[in-house]
Amino acid sequence: MRTPSTLNTFSNSSVAPNLHQNLKMNSSEQLSPWLNSSTLPPISLLGLGMSCFTMTFGAISNLAALGILAKSRFRFRRQFKTSFFLLTVALLLADLGSHLIPGSFALYLHLVRFNMQTNVSTMKICQIFGASMVFFGLCPLLLGCVMAIERCVAITQPFFHAAMITVVHVQRIVLFLSSIALVLAVLPFFAVGSYTTQFPGTWCFLPLHGPHSTANTSLILAFSCLGLTALTLSLFCNILSGLALLLARIRPHSVRSKSAGCSSRHASSPFLFCSLDLEMMVQLAVITVVSCVCWSPFLIQILVMQFNQSFSASAHGEDTIILLGLRMASWNQILDPWVYILLRKAVLFRVCCAFDARKPKLTAKHYFSDKRREAFSQQ
Repeated sequence: MRTPSTLNTFSNSSVAPNLHQNLKMNSSEQLSPWLNSSTLPPISLLGLGMSCFTMTFGAISNLAALGILAKSRFRFRRQFKTSFFLLTVALLLADLGSHLIPGSFALYLHLVRFNMQTNVSTMKICQIFGASMVFFGLCPLLLGCVMAIERCVAITQPFFHAAMITVVHVQRIVLFLSSIALVLAVLPFFAVGSYTTQFPGTWCFLPLHGPHSTANTSLILAFSCLGLTALTLSLFCNILSGLALLLARIRPHSVRSKSAGCSSRHASSPFLFCSLDLEMMVQLAVITVVSCVCWSPFLIQILVMQFNQSFSASAHGEDTIILLGLRMASWNQILDPWVYILLRKAVLFRVCCAFDARKPKLTAKHYFSDKRREAFSQQ
C-alpha cells in the first residue's frame, strides 16, 4: 500500500513532523482495551468471501450505473437537468470510492486476521481507514440531500431554478460538501480525536465506547448529526416535490376532464406520466428511502451511545448491533447504482404501460354499453 511512503513524505517536510507525531500518538491508542487476541472472534472464510463480494459487486454496479448515465447524458443537456446529472455522477463516484478505498482496507484487515498474522502492525493503516470511513460515509448522505433540495427547487420554483442554479454553482456545492467531509475526516491527524479498531477487528472508526475525550465525542456527534440532518432534509424535500408533482398532474387532468371529456384519458397516458421529471423524482425518492433504511440504524446507535456510556466495554451485544448497522450502511452504496440501472425511463415506461394496458379494454366496454343505452332509450 501507499501509506508508508505517504508518512515518509510527511516526516521529511519542514511542517509535517507534528502531523507525523500525532499519527504515531493516535496509532498507539488505536486498539481498544477490550479488543485483543483473546477476545476477538476468528475470521471465517465466509466473512472473507463476503468482504470480497461486496467490494467487487459494489464497484461493478457503480461502474455500470456511470456507463448508463454516460449514454443518456444527451437527455440532460437542458440547464435545469444538467445540475441533477452532475450531482448524480458525483454521488456514484463517491459510492465507487467507498467500495474501492475503505473496501481495500477492510479486505486487508480481513486477510491479516484470517491468516493470524499477529506480528503485522495495522496502526497507521487504521488511521487512513478511519478517515476514509468518515469521508465516504458523509459524502453520499450530503450529496443525496443536495439532490433532493435541487429537485425540490426545480419543481416548486422552476423560474428561480433556471435563473440561479447553474453548473458552476453545482460544482462549488459539491466541492464545499466534500471539503466538510474531508475536514471532519482528517481532524484526528492533527490530534483532534483519534481512530480505533472496532469489533471484530476488521474496521476502524472513531472510538464509540466510552469514556473518551471531548474531541472524540464531538466528532462522533458531528458525524451522526450531519448524517441524520441530511436524511431528514432529503425526506422533507422529496415529500414536497412529490406533492407538487401530484398537484400538477391532478389539476390539468380535472380541467381537461370537464372540457374535453374522454380526450383527457388520452392526455393521461403513460407517455405523459413517464416524463423525465418523474423519472428523476422516482429515482431520488427511492435513493432517500434506501439511505434512510440503511444509514438510520448506524447513525442513531452511535448517537445514543454518546449519551449512554454506562454499559460495560465487554458487552459484545452493543458491538454486534453496531456491526449489523455498519453492514446495512455499506449496502447503501451498493443499492444506489441499481436505482439508476432499474428505474430508468425505459423501465418506468414499461411499468406504466403494464398498469395502463387494461384501460383501453375497459374504455371500449363502457363506450359500447353507453351506446346500447342510448339506442334503447331512443326506441
